[in-house]
Amino acid sequence: MKTRSLVTLLVTLLLIVLVGALAVNGLTVGKYIVKPVGSAIKLGLDLRGGIYAVYKGDSSVEDFETLRNATITIMINRLTAQGYTEATVTPQGSDRIRIEIPDVEDPNEILSIVGTPAHLTFEDPDGNVILEGKSIKKASPAYDTENGNAPIIAFELDDEGAKIFGDYTGAHIGEVLSIMLDGKTLTAPKINSAITGGSGIITGFSSIEEAQTTANLILSGALPLDITLIESNVVSPTLGIGALESSLLAGIIGVILIMLFMIAVYRVPGVVADLALCIYILVVFYALALVPGVQLTLPGIAGILLGIGMAVDGNVIIFERFREELKGGRSIESACQRGYKNALSSIIDSNVTTIIAAIVLMYFGTGSVKGFAVTLFIGVLASMISSVFITRFLLRQAAGLGIKNTKLWAR
Repeated sequence: MKTRSLVTLLVTLLLIVLVGALAVNGLTVGKYIVKPVGSAIKLGLDLRGGIYAVYKGDSSVEDFETLRNATITIMINRLTAQGYTEATVTPQGSDRIRIEIPDVEDPNEILSIVGTPAHLTFEDPDGNVILEGKSIKKASPAYDTENGNAPIIAFELDDEGAKIFGDYTGAHIGEVLSIMLDGKTLTAPKINSAITGGSGIITGFSSIEEAQTTANLILSGALPLDITLIESNVVSPTLGIGALESSLLAGIIGVILIMLFMIAVYRVPGVVADLALCIYILVVFYALALVPGVQLTLPGIAGILLGIGMAVDGNVIIFERFREELKGGRSIESACQRGYKNALSSIIDSNVTTIIAAIVLMYFGTGSVKGFAVTLFIGVLASMISSVFITRFLLRQAAGLGIKNTKLWAR
């Protein structure tokens, strides 16, 4: 038992060192390259520098949310087409759209790309415009129940568009009708029959997601949301880098002091807590590097540090319950089991309530607030896993070493 526990703890320590070294230095094996975690984590606008802009939409229009989502889609596609693949466009509040683009210094260049209305047209094979997008009232993805549930787009036209479309499609059955957005082809379906009555379907999609995206683009061209620029600013990368370095230094000093405090107060359990804390930190930073769409912001660093505090707090609750059981005359192994059991509900309750708060902030927050919420969610979730599973496992292994001197387990 003693030997197995000792080997388990030594292997755990070795894995922490190896994974930590991989996180810091990365690894190259032939043509395969594992980046250091630091370079793999995407930095937010406040740390990396760039521009942000906030647009206000006309919320008095009918079906505002649909129009706003369609506008966001066309903005993302336009920025991606221009090479700004890391730009983020998100709804903000009840009637606004927020755009963040890193590594950009000229806001006018970007705002000219996203601020112009989309232009949708239906064109014949010769490029002649048959119908303008303004005639489309609705466009939504659906399944064609008569043809094997194939994904389609169902659309409706206004009265004027219905007449034009009905006359043209009736006279050009078998020909291709291209749907163009800003001069680029969205889709080019064949006219299979006369489309009368102001409604029809568009076929030829490989998935319902593709149909949804195309429907959003059609709506963005058909009913462009009236948006007004109300705020824009350039964020200096120099300020962000300085803040990042200062925050990381403060975090490292804080973690070292916490580790020393845990050893001084809790002895052997303190060492266990420090091992669990190292695992927790590695899990959090690997999650930031690997989870898609996560960006590290300055408030996000505060979220990480708060998560570290939650992880330590969970260990303190466990060790205090352990100490009470030990003073009550129980053996070290029994005190370990009872102490963990008594602390479990308090740990879960405190972490779950914080996770709920983080989810609310992620859903309603934007910019740096959302960055804080994302890192807080990751940190607290990792903290709960660390306290519930990792600390328990390591404490059992430490108890299995056969150290009987109670002074090494509690004051």
